[in-house]
Amino acid sequence: MVSQTHTTHDKSDDATTDLDQSESALETARRQLRSAATHIDIDSSIVERLKYPKKVHEVTVPIKRDDGTVEVFTGYRAQHDSVRGPFKGGLRYHPEVTRDECVGLGMWMTWKCAVMDLPFGGAKGGIAVNPKELSPEEKERLTRRFAQELRDVIGPNQDIPAPDMGTDPQTMAWLMDAYSMQEGETTPGVVTGKPPVVGGSKGREEAPGRSVAIITRLVCEYYDRQLEETTVAVQGYGSVGANAARLLDDWGATVVAISDVNGAMYDPAGIDTASVPSHDEEPEAVTKYAESVISNDELLTLDVDVLIPAALGNVITTENAGAISADFVIEGANGPTTSAADSILAERDIAVIPDILANAGGVTVSYFEWLQDINRRAWSLERVNDELDAEMQAAWDAVRGEFEQRDVTWRDAAYIVALSRIAEAHEARGLWP
Repeated sequence: MVSQTHTTHDKSDDATTDLDQSESALETARRQLRSAATHIDIDSSIVERLKYPKKVHEVTVPIKRDDGTVEVFTGYRAQHDSVRGPFKGGLRYHPEVTRDECVGLGMWMTWKCAVMDLPFGGAKGGIAVNPKELSPEEKERLTRRFAQELRDVIGPNQDIPAPDMGTDPQTMAWLMDAYSMQEGETTPGVVTGKPPVVGGSKGREEAPGRSVAIITRLVCEYYDRQLEETTVAVQGYGSVGANAARLLDDWGATVVAISDVNGAMYDPAGIDTASVPSHDEEPEAVTKYAESVISNDELLTLDVDVLIPAALGNVITTENAGAISADFVIEGANGPTTSAADSILAERDIAVIPDILANAGGVTVSYFEWLQDINRRAWSLERVNDELDAEMQAAWDAVRGEFEQRDVTWRDAAYIVALSRIAEAHEARGLWP
């Protein structure tokens, strides 16, 4: 097994220090594509095609506000690649949603579906809006109008949205209903992440956090670490972070820190994660339950075995990568590590397990939900979890194989698996006409 040795890093000598918080999701995705392509024999024309989305749809979404005024928002749906199947990816409501962000995140979804060997391509979309400034009625009107604007470009065999930042199962239920009304038939397979009562899958909401916990356990096994002797810090106590932390706690790990936007609860003796409400259960409650509070920045540099950034993107940067003390970084959020920081961590022999593998439980159980909708047959929670465990193990085995065969990082190994599968599909299908 590979031993873990940490070295200090002088970021003033790093030629890539400018690739920091300012790096967009699109720039990061393209950089990771280029890096993976150097390790495998792949037609350069396929790499060139994968740098760009197949289509990007930009729409205006006017809604009537509760006070009677009309406001117009901008929405996007970036469809990156569909060579392996229908487009798949989340819809987010956030003030900073942009075209390029959706393109970059859509590319990540292509890699994520391929590394999990799911029959989907990648997409991402959203509306540039602050959902906290919308009433529930306004959010419903916004969602239904957005569904209408996208109706011609989504569908169960075309493009299947899912929840993301600022959206939830209820949002997906509204979207499914609006689409179904226009189609004249109930079409549950048009979205995933719905409430189970209208065709959603049991275990879907917990799935990204569950996969993070599964991969953490597999990493510890690989490096001969006992989970019962492993300390964990989790930045972000939303759905992903809370579910990962609670599962690892149940499995015997010692979770010493958890956080929300206001700061982090820290207890070196271990936190009873079940007693602390997640963001979904009680927003911004972590510090209310804490006896000892530290900042989110301090959490990232704690001397722990496993660090799980499960909040926002670009939180591990050149500014703090030299101070990361964890042996393993398991990415729960999408893109929490900048490219420059990734290089620093690699130089310091800190293993980073990428988001496209670690948090892929969400899209995997979305695939299960899509199958259940098509077949009109619901699965038990036990079956969902068993199937997810098997899929995560298979993906881990494939990535581990590349990691051991080639002298590469875990991130490159995951991208090599994904890119190899995508390239093979492109070669098999060819270029029409």
